[in-house]
Amino acid sequence: MSRRLELTVTPELAGIKVDTLLRKRLGLSGTVVRRIKWLEDGILADGVRVHTDFRPAAGQVLSARLSDPRRNSGIVPTPGPLDIVYEDEDVIVLNKAPGVSVHPGPGHFNDTLGNFLVNYYERTGQEADFHPVHRLDRGTSGLLAAAKHPHAQEALKNQLHTERFKRVYLAVCQGVPDPPAGAVDAPLGPKPGSLMEQMVRPDGKRARTHYETLEVRNGRALLRLKLDTGRTHQIRVHMAHIGCPLTGDFLYGTEDRALIPRPALHSAELSFRHPLTEKALEFQSPLPEDMARLLL
Repeated sequence: MSRRLELTVTPELAGIKVDTLLRKRLGLSGTVVRRIKWLEDGILADGVRVHTDFRPAAGQVLSARLSDPRRNSGIVPTPGPLDIVYEDEDVIVLNKAPGVSVHPGPGHFNDTLGNFLVNYYERTGQEADFHPVHRLDRGTSGLLAAAKHPHAQEALKNQLHTERFKRVYLAVCQGVPDPPAGAVDAPLGPKPGSLMEQMVRPDGKRARTHYETLEVRNGRALLRLKLDTGRTHQIRVHMAHIGCPLTGDFLYGTEDRALIPRPALHSAELSFRHPLTEKALEFQSPLPEDMARLLL
């Protein structure tokens, strides 16, 4: 089944162009309208295809297709484990396992969350594609939201880095931050000569991380972190910058696979407004076992 939005044209809306109604009344962006107007069933009035300059009469039902009639991501569907926390017609929230990449890329063509999701949609007969909203590093575990169609993706991306889209992380670091709570405000940019590493540099992009020490054990601290910005490796670089790199961080600290085979970072809380209904959605994921062991 395709995902559609409907609008019954009231007398005061009669005669207004479809393009205006889709944007002002249904909240579709110009990008989405331009995409769907070429589809055979993209924009319908009483079930009949119409163009964006059509002016419907009172009582007519305007309908716009949101879901992709075919998957344009090009992602290969691959069976794989998914821990689904929440799902509806527009959005899905997953609890990502550590060690799984989010997007296909070099060295990870068919073993990513994107591959597993597309396979799941195919297997369950859903007309949906992989439309990521934000990302997590391969080693990071925890909550991740993805949209099922371009309109939901656009609406959620517009919430990123605002009060409407909130992410809270848990991390275990080496040493104890001093002071135990505060903010790291240090610009980040690429490290010269490295394809992956970021570094604090005066000409970098603004980056701000709030942290709070929750527990101290074995010379390590459990931290709760919130981001004002979403730079690559932001938490990892900022914690190393103040002398407390994440336990197991092979890039910015010391790798010790006997302790934990990844940087000890977990996306623990996620909240946002539903992209269509505006309903507040909140999710939590407890500290994973491999991180909890570091504090015993």
